[in-house]
Amino acid sequence: MLYYFLQWLEKTYDLGIPPVYQYLSFRAGVSLIISLIISILYGERIIRLLKKLQVGETVRDLGLAGQKEKEGTPTMGGLLIIMSILVPCLLMAKIGNIYIIVMIVATLWMGAIGFLDDYIKVFKKDKKGLSGKFKIVGQVGLGLIVGLTMLFNDGIYVRMNLDTAVKEGYEIIGEPWIQEGKAGSDAVVKMAKVKTTLTNVPFRKNNSLDYAQLLPFLGDNARNMVWLIFIPIIILVVTAVSNSANLTDGIDGLATGLSGIIGATLGILAYLSGNAIAANYLNILYLPDTGELLIFAACFVGACIGFLWYNSYPAKVFMGDTGSLMLGGVIAAFAILIRKELLIPILCGVFLAETLSVLIQVSYFKHTKKKYGEGRRIFLMSPLHHHYQKKGMHEAKIVTQFWIVGILLAALTIITLKIR
Repeated sequence: MLYYFLQWLEKTYDLGIPPVYQYLSFRAGVSLIISLIISILYGERIIRLLKKLQVGETVRDLGLAGQKEKEGTPTMGGLLIIMSILVPCLLMAKIGNIYIIVMIVATLWMGAIGFLDDYIKVFKKDKKGLSGKFKIVGQVGLGLIVGLTMLFNDGIYVRMNLDTAVKEGYEIIGEPWIQEGKAGSDAVVKMAKVKTTLTNVPFRKNNSLDYAQLLPFLGDNARNMVWLIFIPIIILVVTAVSNSANLTDGIDGLATGLSGIIGATLGILAYLSGNAIAANYLNILYLPDTGELLIFAACFVGACIGFLWYNSYPAKVFMGDTGSLMLGGVIAAFAILIRKELLIPILCGVFLAETLSVLIQVSYFKHTKKKYGEGRRIFLMSPLHHHYQKKGMHEAKIVTQFWIVGILLAALTIITLKIR
């Protein structure tokens, strides 16, 4: 809103306001600072309010060191993260941008589901919280919102060479236009806005995949019926990442720090995808207007770092499902919008490892119980971070080492743009 207000002031009164507010880098930096300030300034107040309302964490005894000390620590701190994301985003971003709108909806949507889960646990004294099927319904709902918006909103498109678009049979939005060639060249290129389900694929020479290619049996109708495969994949990504973030939120600062690392990486990818020169150089899909997501990413990273002020060991507040479900849902929606969802297994590798540890543990336990009459375990405890706690590692050390792995995976994610 501040962006539009300054623009209106300049047009109406010609005040000579420096145009620096129009630059993505400036607005992203200011957004990060505002987000940090909100987190740090209001964190103590929110913690005091949660204590006053007796919104304390009930910790199940798992035989882990330091568990008793965590009993009664305020939870639902995800409200602070949500506030620290939305306030600077509404101030500094172009809120008419469809990508920003979807991300705001995703934040509120998943935040509301997590809040309802925490509310039932804390105020209704039901340790199970919101029923699993209702969580899934909420995650499916967000997947539908993101998927259908990408399919039917004309503000979301890929810009490409007209000849390529015609050759591949893509739907063209509006009238094509002529773009001048490189400096010193008389060549011109016809460009077009293309509605497509193309996405980027790591390690592939062509670096792109049209989901319609996964429906060869439909022949010429594949593109018209692509929603049959596209929507379920989007729902799967949203559900998987949201639940993975929720599983990872088990020790102080782990999910928060990893989410900040992932958010920063997604911000870089959004900027590159929304910049014609960078997208052309890297041979990735050029997605006009996705650069604005850099503002949201800055708010997201600032909120995570600011929350760490209170959530790092020993934590003064936990994010609860209000935060963890929201963080995962936002990360998934962001990656899908910039068409980098197939990079999630790499970028969110720690989340994936945590989830796989649970699936492997449960599956092996059931298999051995059926075969031998008693269940056996591969890990001392799952998710994975509890395995290391059982081995005697201090949780602060576990968090730091997991962060380091997260940074390495983030770097690898960026590198995949050129590894073909």
